[in-house]
Amino acid sequence: MTRFIQQLSNAFPVWVAAACGLALVEPALFTWFIPFISQGLAVVMLGMGMTLAPSDFARVTARPRAVLVGFVAQFSIMPTAAWGIATLMGLPTPFAVGLILVGCCPGGTASNVVSYIARADVALSVTMTTCSTLAAVLFTPLLTRLLAGHLVEVDSLKLFLDTFQVVVAPVAIGIALNQWAPTIVKRVTPVAPLVSVLAVALICGCIIGQNAAAVQESGLSLLTAIVMLHAVGFGVGYAFARMFRLPPIAARTVSIETGMQNSGLGAVLAKNNFPTEPHTAVPCAISALVHSVLGSVLAGLWRLSPPRE
Repeated sequence: MTRFIQQLSNAFPVWVAAACGLALVEPALFTWFIPFISQGLAVVMLGMGMTLAPSDFARVTARPRAVLVGFVAQFSIMPTAAWGIATLMGLPTPFAVGLILVGCCPGGTASNVVSYIARADVALSVTMTTCSTLAAVLFTPLLTRLLAGHLVEVDSLKLFLDTFQVVVAPVAIGIALNQWAPTIVKRVTPVAPLVSVLAVALICGCIIGQNAAAVQESGLSLLTAIVMLHAVGFGVGYAFARMFRLPPIAARTVSIETGMQNSGLGAVLAKNNFPTEPHTAVPCAISALVHSVLGSVLAGLWRLSPPRE
């Protein structure tokens, strides 16, 4: 049974694609989830927290160079690429802001699964995801204000508080449960990944369903921009890591962490901080599908070509 649940969880791109596709045809299947978007993401972050222990943070001091390179790649390549692509393609303001918000988000938890499939460094992937997630409380609001502030008014304080509420608090609770209630965590752990996958699928389907008309009208240009963003993240992330002489396995990990964003967080932040521009959340929802598909394809190719140290 556990293996079956794991297989369902690994089909993350399929679940997200199905949710987005159905939402375009029958929005009502997902729009009911609108009041629960923040809670859904909190469940995802809680699940991530339950996989961590205080000892995991010691990995940062054990491998500072690789973690630092990945951290810099995460919060420099993606935000800059998002701003550049949105500007060059002349995206409408809501879509441009949404794309920039995606670029300013931390790495997504799905990157850990993709790193495993790609035969990359899973321990490094988990460490980088944790570090970028916690740092997002500061960096996501600041970078969004810096790069999108000329397009819309960005309330950095509210964005900071929202990020803290849906990221740090649930992760901290998850770590505490793992430390002080391991029996409960052991019982929940087998189904937690699938619950997280379904929560992200519901969030994405909800956002797409709520903005179905806008997606259908600007779908091709927006999809092109999002594919370009994540392709740049994967490609430049790898080159950046190799430039700093990280070994191929670590470079693959940095590539995956850079190219895969926490799009669910972006969707929640867009919904809560830009209520007058609901289309802002659309790039975040589509991003979840795009980076999952691209990451899965890349992982498959890399799995067939083991890295040489």
